[in-house]
Amino acid sequence: MPNNGSKRGKKIVLKPDFKIENIVASADLGVELDLYAIAKASPDVDYEPEQFPGAIYKIHDPKTALLLFKNGKVICTGSKTEADIHRAINIVIKTVQKYIITTKPDEKKE
Repeated sequence: MPNNGSKRGKKIVLKPDFKIENIVASADLGVELDLYAIAKASPDVDYEPEQFPGAIYKIHDPKTALLLFKNGKVICTGSKTEADIHRAINIVIKTVQKYIITTKPDEKKE
């Protein structure tokens, strides 16, 4: 007999409490980045291309970690609000501004 959410004939109503712990966001800066130079310039950036192709940028306020890739893609993890994601991305933009290799050409829109 299939279990339909009841126990001994009584229907069980589930009302879980939850809180947001981690939001993951992605962004594309539209440029190529010099990850070696970024890591050298900031003690908050770890870059070991032999182990992982992206640089790991740890921001303390808001507490987030961002993965930076040479192609300008960014993955932001650990944020609890959308506002924190915006703040973290803006911090990254200020940091990487000096380390842009090239601007990527616009991709064809279909």
